[in-house]
Amino acid sequence: MASAPTRPRAVVAEPASRAAGLHHVELWVPDLAGSLPAWRWLLESMGWQPFQDWDAGKSWRLGDVYVVMEQSPALTADRHERRRPGLNHLAFHAGDPSDVDTLVRAAPEHGWTLMFADRHPYAGGPDHYAAYLEDGYGFEVELVASERD
Repeated sequence: MASAPTRPRAVVAEPASRAAGLHHVELWVPDLAGSLPAWRWLLESMGWQPFQDWDAGKSWRLGDVYVVMEQSPALTADRHERRRPGLNHLAFHAGDPSDVDTLVRAAPEHGWTLMFADRHPYAGGPDHYAAYLEDGYGFEVELVASERD
């Protein structure tokens, strides 16, 4: 009698291990100068620090992870479309609910539009306090509040 196929064992990394952690995210933008003000404000408001800077890009770091924005000559479109295959959005820990609310109030003056306003701040479900913002080039971020005690 044939035995049932065995599944590969999951590798569970210790919390201190970097083997499974995110290293960086690189966003290709159609207009670096146009994208930078919104992203600089958002990332630095959440504690990300400027990390790298060159003619075609900039990055910010928080701990061991960094976010890169680059205007590449290899781009094939002038706007990000989150509903196409690929990246839908980036989700960030954004502090407690009052921190999320503070970011949402300031976001429009920094180039961000609140998405799903009719369901905000529970667009992700009744137990998920978050804001969904979109920049002028179609990139979406989710600002997730820490759970209430």
